[in-house]
Amino acid sequence: MDAAVAFCIYNRPQPTEQVFDAIRRWRPARLLVIADGPNDSRPDDPARTEKCRQIASQVDWPCDVFHNWSNTNLGCRDRMATGLDWAFDQSEQLIILEDDCLPGEGFFPFMCEMLEKYADDDRIDMISGDNFQPKQVTGDSYYYSRWSHIWGWASWRRAWQHFDKSIASWPAIRATGLLRACVDGADELQYWEHVFDEVHAGRIDTWDFSWMYACWLNGGLTVLPAVNLVTNLGFGGDATHTTDPASPLANLKTGRLPHPLRHPNHRIRNHNADLWTWENIFRPKPAMPLSPAKSRRKKIRLPFWANPATASTG
Repeated sequence: MDAAVAFCIYNRPQPTEQVFDAIRRWRPARLLVIADGPNDSRPDDPARTEKCRQIASQVDWPCDVFHNWSNTNLGCRDRMATGLDWAFDQSEQLIILEDDCLPGEGFFPFMCEMLEKYADDDRIDMISGDNFQPKQVTGDSYYYSRWSHIWGWASWRRAWQHFDKSIASWPAIRATGLLRACVDGADELQYWEHVFDEVHAGRIDTWDFSWMYACWLNGGLTVLPAVNLVTNLGFGGDATHTTDPASPLANLKTGRLPHPLRHPNHRIRNHNADLWTWENIFRPKPAMPLSPAKSRRKKIRLPFWANPATASTG
């Protein structure tokens, strides 16, 4: 099955060209390009954004191409939210790549096979190409997780319809305590309550927390490959959120999945793998104190890609 590819770009020509070359090698039949506009505070932004659009326009294979290019700078949260709303209006299912997410050889075949296999299974909300585990956690080709990693992923319109960038339902959900069913402990509950408070208040310029919120409330699982299939090229000073080039998640190696794929017998999330992700990817260091709300709010640190102090617009 040949799924449509949504390619999200902004102002970084070098990684944009690398990712576009990977898309060109795959030769999808439909390509949807989502582009943010130049930031007025950056004098070189018009030239850089235009260069990226030129790169993404060099389609030299049989392909239906659609553009959703903003004339103004919407920022990471609004551009991705509105762009993906548009893209899912055009296509029932999508493979989604941002301009710094370089897929390995096995990425596209894995996405397509999983999109087909789980197209009508409401228990699965997305497929990711990411695996951050230090060692392989399953003898199958993939496992199920509650973490919605978005450095190269795919989903369906049926799942995206639950997305709301402002998470308007959060105050009511917070009051009912329903989030407890989605997390694995008091410290994690405290952390995500704070994160969703910040998202709801509009103080975080990112969209992926809103997507994870939608998946959790929908009770959906993520399919994660047994080996990593995507490298994030975007760590550095010109990034919007991934600003630390020394991050252990920067430039991860990609592997291959043997074919035919080996499917799990039961659709149950891998709790041990998910716990490792909480402890090593999301959980702030040092651990958050369980103190009164005002004190907690001052001490909770968001992950590197969502820290308002380091995030730039776009």
